[in-house]
Amino acid sequence: MPYEQAEYRRIADGIAGQIKSGELTAHEKLPSTAELANKHHVSLATVNRAFGLLHDRGLVYGKQGKGVFVAEVE
Repeated sequence: MPYEQAEYRRIADGIAGQIKSGELTAHEKLPSTAELANKHHVSLATVNRAFGLLHDRGLVYGKQGKGVFVAEVE
């Protein structure tokens, strides 16, 4: 049986690809947790886990009450 990647990793990898390709630029606001959850048909917790993974990779940062933004990457 083929390996199924966890949904949060799939979402995180998709956003990471957009950042690395330049489609998403530094300090650009990402869609809200609710918007991404609806788009990918997953729970809010799954999207939050994806954002956490991106944060751990240094690709995004959060601003309390404002959202999640693309970090400056080299």
